[in-house]
Amino acid sequence: MSVTSDDLRAAVGAGVITEAQAATLAQLSDERQGYREARALVDEPFELFKGFNEIFIVVGLSILYSGWTAVVGLSVAEAGNASLFAVLLALLQMAFLLPLTQYFTVKRRMIAPSILLSIFMAVGGFQMGFGLANGTGLSEIRGFAMASGVTAVVMGLYWWKFRIPFSLLLAALGVFGAAIGMVQGPNSSLSSPYDLFLLSTGSTESLITITLGLIAFAVALRFDMSDPHRVTRRSANGFWLNVLAAPAIVNSVALTLYSNGSILSMALLFLFLVLMAAVAIIIDRRSFLISGIGYMIALVFTVLESAFGLVMLLVGLGLVLLGANWSPLRCWLLNKLPHFKGKDRLPPWQKNEVAD
Repeated sequence: MSVTSDDLRAAVGAGVITEAQAATLAQLSDERQGYREARALVDEPFELFKGFNEIFIVVGLSILYSGWTAVVGLSVAEAGNASLFAVLLALLQMAFLLPLTQYFTVKRRMIAPSILLSIFMAVGGFQMGFGLANGTGLSEIRGFAMASGVTAVVMGLYWWKFRIPFSLLLAALGVFGAAIGMVQGPNSSLSSPYDLFLLSTGSTESLITITLGLIAFAVALRFDMSDPHRVTRRSANGFWLNVLAAPAIVNSVALTLYSNGSILSMALLFLFLVLMAAVAIIIDRRSFLISGIGYMIALVFTVLESAFGLVMLLVGLGLVLLGANWSPLRCWLLNKLPHFKGKDRLPPWQKNEVAD
């Protein structure tokens, strides 16, 4: 009887083995059983909850948090100072969340409650940052930057303490918000959401978006390559960071090319989307494909005007075929690519049995 990835996760959760030992056992199991059987068990695993009991607890935590916030908020409001009230309430909320996280994350190892508690913690950090900003008389946009920065610090510490992968995404969003807020004028704001992505305008915001997107992608790739068999939380860290990195990178380049409207730009857009698809297949992360779907539809529709139904049919058919043949296509592509640094640390694929 073979040991599955679920068995390894359960063993790690029960404290029988460490995450490093689980990764070693998974690699040894793959080598003994062969890739084709093992790959079906680790095809980019993604879980939001393990059972309906977690959903039940999420509902209970939401009601509990709302009621607790209302009761404590009324008590703290007697302080009279709005800024002090916001900071005190945020500190009490975060202190209230710590024992809950210790129980549901560390002891019970529940996924959905851990994600919800991370969101509540981020709200507390953001509220505390705004309270501090108001107390020091900062402008609204500078207050947003401070609140985002405090959120990033809070969620960074929260991730360091509890290792909840989703909290790493919230920390990265805090860094992004702080950076965007800092480059704004004291009383200015973004004139359009497109300013975050249009590189052709030369805006500082668009440069920040793609730069932080590339940094997030590099960190995500580092997490993924440290856990190619995806049996530990390191791969989950990589997943959530890719959720942020993919739209930041794809939107910045694709929207810039698409907004140009020239034939050359459309051709470059097509090549870029193909490149992103190849990257997604190589690293075995579908977030880059999801981010590019809208642009692919727009590109095909530009070529086939007045044929919206046909466009949707073609794109949908392509995605279904790609999803159904993901593993064989990935195997073929990686076998065709020459060896490069880090290739042996990617999620495993079926290699040719016959030497070249």
